[in-house]
Amino acid sequence: MIDYAPASAKPDWRSNRRVALGLLMAINLFNYIDRYILAAVLTRIGSDMLSGDLESNTKLGALATVFLFSYMILSPVFGLLGDRISRWKLIGFGVMLWSLASGASGLADSYWILLITRAFVGVGEAAYGPVAPTLIADLYPIESRGKVMSWFYMAIPVGSALGFALGGLTDALLGWRWAFFLVVPPGLLLGVLCFILPEPPRNDVKGAHRPRLADYLALFKNRSYLWNTAGMAAMTFAIGGIATWIPKYIVDFRKVGSLAHVNIIFGAITVITGITATLCGGLVADAMRKRIRGSYFIVSAISLSLAFPFLLLMLYGNFPLAWVWIFAAEFCLFFNTGPANTALANVTQPSVRATAFALNIFCIHIFGDAISPPIIGYLADRNGGDFTLGFGLVGAVTLVGAGCWFIGARYLDRDTIA
Repeated sequence: MIDYAPASAKPDWRSNRRVALGLLMAINLFNYIDRYILAAVLTRIGSDMLSGDLESNTKLGALATVFLFSYMILSPVFGLLGDRISRWKLIGFGVMLWSLASGASGLADSYWILLITRAFVGVGEAAYGPVAPTLIADLYPIESRGKVMSWFYMAIPVGSALGFALGGLTDALLGWRWAFFLVVPPGLLLGVLCFILPEPPRNDVKGAHRPRLADYLALFKNRSYLWNTAGMAAMTFAIGGIATWIPKYIVDFRKVGSLAHVNIIFGAITVITGITATLCGGLVADAMRKRIRGSYFIVSAISLSLAFPFLLLMLYGNFPLAWVWIFAAEFCLFFNTGPANTALANVTQPSVRATAFALNIFCIHIFGDAISPPIIGYLADRNGGDFTLGFGLVGAVTLVGAGCWFIGARYLDRDTIA
């Protein structure tokens, strides 16, 4: 095994930890571009495949759900593998699989075929999602881990925004199918690069060992891990529901602008809030770590609770001022991304860290964005296309998530390992 060295040591470029971080960030970027291309063209897919269907919003929401179900169900499997075999090879396999499945989404000639291809996208991402953060945790010490995790997770809002922009523009110029085709070549290239990089050592804690059953069972006794997972599930419920339905809500219900216009504005807001909030969240939590007990959870709880009033203002405010409230709500939601994921890495043993992230992924999606899009779609179908009740539910869930993090802050310092 080749040891990773600090960037200043000038080793073989493949063993430079900044190269590894850069590749992981690029993969995460395309991961979220692919996810939110679907949200950007959801209205077009509905027009082509579900025209006249009275349950169209529910079925369109299920396109996000089926991807997430395959993702979360298989994440624990790949998490177990990630604790035992080369993580870079697992990631490379996953990236190539989801890229090909995304291309297949563009070829789908019916709603049900599209549903199947989105499930395979989830399979590919399951090989990547629980494993990538463990590489970062092995490459960087706890003192700088919050900042580095924030850089990694900054790819979420940037990729999401690019997905909306790419999907909207490509749909307008070439049709919605080409939006899925365009992500295939860069995805395959990134997958190939994963097979070149060496595996970093996992023994960043004295006495680290191969995982045992007792190590896995200890996760269910780890209060910081459990409360963090509950808070992240609430955050994921909110982000998944908002990202899936905001463009359709604004265009079809609020009657504001064209789909392409709304996608571009919403994408720009997501980029700006995502970059600034994600980086600020990590920096603030790192700075507070030595002064405030449970700082990572306190930061997350405060930011998530502040999202609630801005969601209400979005629902009852007029455009264009409502764009300001959307901006503020997204900023608050993204602010906790870095701190929450850093805390997750810090309270789990290195020997079972991939499995811990995998179980977290399973829980936050099954109780989060796997159910929020179809629930919001169902409520809209039952209320004449009005999304107010669904987004009101999202706001209530954010308050529940904030409460979970406030409770978890009592245990975080005690449970922190490395």
